[in-house]
Amino acid sequence: MPELPEVETVRRGLARALEGRRLTGVENRRADLRFPLPPRFRQRLSGRTVETIGRRGKFLLIGLSGGLTLIAHLGMSGRFRVFDGPLPPLEPHDHVVFETDAGATVRFHDPRRFGFMDLIDTADAARHPMLAKLGPEPLGEGFSGGVLAPLLKGRRAPIKSALLDQSVVAGLGNIYACEALFRAGISPKRTAATVQGGRADRLASAIKEVLADAIAAGGSSLRDHRQTSGELGYFQTVFAVYDREGRACPGCTCDPVATGGVRRIAQSGRSTFYCARKQR
Repeated sequence: MPELPEVETVRRGLARALEGRRLTGVENRRADLRFPLPPRFRQRLSGRTVETIGRRGKFLLIGLSGGLTLIAHLGMSGRFRVFDGPLPPLEPHDHVVFETDAGATVRFHDPRRFGFMDLIDTADAARHPMLAKLGPEPLGEGFSGGVLAPLLKGRRAPIKSALLDQSVVAGLGNIYACEALFRAGISPKRTAATVQGGRADRLASAIKEVLADAIAAGGSSLRDHRQTSGELGYFQTVFAVYDREGRACPGCTCDPVATGGVRRIAQSGRSTFYCARKQR
């Protein structure tokens, strides 16, 4: 599932194409995605101006004129593609199409249909069931070890599992939790409640750094993620530990044959990758 960097990359691409533009045409080519589309979806969107393209965690928030917000989630395989020139033929899984007064076309493509879209009053967005319980934004100016530590206090789960809880850190997922823990030198098996003080400071800084680096690289394209231009992200080419079982981690001075290199364990039904020598 796309994590914060992939969604932020999409947000930036959509902002370039849609902000300040009027939706001259909207077509939903089916009545549902993961959930049924809102009633009168096409009619309620057509003619409105896109005022803002925001993000909360892994959710896109498209603010429209008249106090309406379109919430979109990419699910497992969803992606937006922006076309400025001649249009290729529609594909079978192009489920929603937007056209603007500048001549751009945006298509939402989702083979697995785990994504969703909803329409709500902008004033009520923070109370939407998908958004109401989200934790702090890790790229927000106020995110720090002092913010993270109280959210981990008393948690007996491993720190890696705790980081996947969206009420702790919004938008963080399996890939970037592994990478951030490596940068912070913290074992994914460490009890979350023990990540306080200096450890929490290191982890908060590592989370911000790895997310910023991934966004600069256009996200990670392992399966379905594409930028709105159709290009792949390339952060997967510089993973330190994720999906690198048995290989050396960056700066490794040990013999991976003797030590086993990067290790993989299962936590909360997900694969965790880490260096047992560098992460404590």
